[in-house]
Amino acid sequence: MKGLFRTLLAAVGVLGILVVVAVVYITTFFDPNDLKPRLIEAVRDQSGLELRLDGPLSWSFYPRIGVSVKDAEAWLPEQSRDDAPFVGFDNAEVSVAFTPLLTGDVSVDGLILDGMRLNLARDAQGQGNWQVLLDRLAENDGQKGAEPSKPAQPEKSEKKGPGLKPGADQAVAFDIASIKVSNSQVNYVDRQKPLDITLANLSLQSSNVSPQSSFPIQLSFDVEGRQPDVNGNLQLKSQMRMDLGAGRYTFEGVTLNGKAQLPTLAEQAQTLNLKVATLVADTRAKQYRADDIQLAASLYHSAMQETPLSLDLQGDAAADLEAQTATLGDLVLTGDDGLDLKGSVNVTQLSDAPRYQGRMELAPLSVRDWLTRFGIEVNSADDEALTALSLSGPFSGDTQQIDFDDLQMTLDDTQLRGSLGAAFDGQALNFDLAGDRLDLDRYLAPRSQDAGGDATGDDAKDTAWLSALGVAPALAAAEGAELLPVDWLAGLEQEGHLTLDSLKVKGIDLSDVELATSGSGGRQRLDSLSANLYDGALQASSALDLSQSPIRLSFTERMNGVDIAPLYQGFSGKTSPLRGKLNLQGDFDSRTNTVEGLKQNLDGQAALRVDDGAMLDVNVSRQLCTAVATLEGRESTREWSEDTAFDRLQASVTVDNGVAHNDDLVIAIPGIEVTGKGDVNLVTNRLDYRAAARFTDTADEAACGVNPRLARIDFPIRCQGSLDEAPGQWCGFDREAFQSSLAELARDEAKRKAGERIDEELDKQLDDETRQKIGEKLGDGAAEKLGNKIRDIFQ
Repeated sequence: MKGLFRTLLAAVGVLGILVVVAVVYITTFFDPNDLKPRLIEAVRDQSGLELRLDGPLSWSFYPRIGVSVKDAEAWLPEQSRDDAPFVGFDNAEVSVAFTPLLTGDVSVDGLILDGMRLNLARDAQGQGNWQVLLDRLAENDGQKGAEPSKPAQPEKSEKKGPGLKPGADQAVAFDIASIKVSNSQVNYVDRQKPLDITLANLSLQSSNVSPQSSFPIQLSFDVEGRQPDVNGNLQLKSQMRMDLGAGRYTFEGVTLNGKAQLPTLAEQAQTLNLKVATLVADTRAKQYRADDIQLAASLYHSAMQETPLSLDLQGDAAADLEAQTATLGDLVLTGDDGLDLKGSVNVTQLSDAPRYQGRMELAPLSVRDWLTRFGIEVNSADDEALTALSLSGPFSGDTQQIDFDDLQMTLDDTQLRGSLGAAFDGQALNFDLAGDRLDLDRYLAPRSQDAGGDATGDDAKDTAWLSALGVAPALAAAEGAELLPVDWLAGLEQEGHLTLDSLKVKGIDLSDVELATSGSGGRQRLDSLSANLYDGALQASSALDLSQSPIRLSFTERMNGVDIAPLYQGFSGKTSPLRGKLNLQGDFDSRTNTVEGLKQNLDGQAALRVDDGAMLDVNVSRQLCTAVATLEGRESTREWSEDTAFDRLQASVTVDNGVAHNDDLVIAIPGIEVTGKGDVNLVTNRLDYRAAARFTDTADEAACGVNPRLARIDFPIRCQGSLDEAPGQWCGFDREAFQSSLAELARDEAKRKAGERIDEELDKQLDDETRQKIGEKLGDGAAEKLGNKIRDIFQ
């Protein structure tokens, strides 16, 4: 037994000496660089890559078998050598432990790749330069699969080394002690996007890599982008487990931390921190799952100045590439200023034409705070406006647009429900919404600031006067804007329908509001706007043709039986000078690209009538009757009311290049008629108007007793000045015109009295006998003709 043991030791010693001698011989007398041509040819046959090895090849044999390659580059098939190589590296090393190989185990001691340079590119048609390499490898795999199989050899033993397992799916058991990739970079250019970006200083480290257990992995790289302009870095850490036979890879405790600077957004760096509890990739089934995603981001924008926006996202994600589906579930997005959004999304047709559907719920948040965050000043009449926006409902869409089918939205005190759809590029919009009440005045600037701090400022007066002509809606839509958004409106396709129980705008209360809009091909229309308005009705429509240059705007307005007193008071904030039922018809158009041009090019006509009304706090009848009594040397003893009731007030207005002209104003007061005519220049904001009051045949019964001669006098009123002035300064009694009327009346009276004296003298002188003698001398009727000629002298 002792001799046997010595024999075995001697045999082992001899084998050891033989191994040592073989290693010494190979490393001394065999140059591995002689294998370069064969290596280049093998790479060309397998992948089509044209390999160039500028550096030396070297190897080692014990205690590990190792190979190293330096300064290698490879070009794609048909790629010019003048181009940058597809891939290259400064140094690559791989080493395998020698002793475990004797038992069938592959124990890789280390993999080192240093200075790798990979250039990836996608052309304008979406074809990647790496595709030719994948096609070549797939072709080679297909050829191998088509080769006839060799006859099966009988198994000699079921016992194998721990690195090999019997059967068709033989797997190599390996354990890689260390993997290290350093100083590497990946360049990616996509001419279809476009995108031009580099991953620099790429580093990958891992240890104890084995299919039997989990192992750590660390990845980091810098991001250098030229299109878009971006600079940053990312670090990834995770614990990885892999099942090579099943093609299943599991990452646990994934953390991804990154920073990126995008000068177009802000000078400060954007930060992102991602955690995923479990990430599973089943490459054979093409199924992927991420559980318990936690994403925290701190974002900057130039509009937010120095204050970052903090966002947190939680949820789960899953994708099935074979079925082309994906799911985002239990999503919760929270952030600054009360952001709290929950939802879920299901995606189909992932690779072809992605479509999605889901549900979302936005808890009430302050839009005012968000606008303030982005430097947008909110100048609203109500400080509580835009402080509570919430919405919920299902949604669906694709990469072009999103649609809400059963949207429930609340903005402050307004509740809306219906459908809403919009394109992400802003070129399509459709809606069908119904709401309860909406007070737009809460969201408009305070009245004291509408026109430089004065509610009776320029814009307010312009709008007030145009409102009387029926053109208020057009100015209301454009107030404060220097240019209409022509470019956006020209390409917008929209169709909408909105109903509201009540609407308040510019102090005017409307009820049962319904509007319909449509637009396409450079034409936008307000097809109809109808509402109940102060015991009456409002109908309006408008059209905007942006296919012409300059653009053409037309609009119509109809009011029937509208109580004018609350309409005026609501709009102006002042007590109305009139009461009665207003009927208005207006048709206008303008060709303009600016708000100012809207007035300069305004044309159209309007007709208005007020029935059963009164001029409040002024009694024209009393003033005229008092004036007449004074002229006649007496006093008026009648008791008068404070107002002037009238049967009707009517007028027609023609607008030509921004100048409104009226020449048929009639106010029918019992016993008195007021007429007027004049112009209002909407461009210069000036008016020049003349009105006159005169007693009618019914003055004695309806107003006061009037000398028939005084009934012929016009009592004139002159209105002129700037619309920028207070309305009380516009009109006044026209003394000059009144004096002219009195002078004319005096002349008429003098002639009348002179005529009466002549008649008396003629009657005395031309008695019957004298008349007969004149007739005999001059012919019949000569006496009468002579008398008339004498009277004409004093007419």
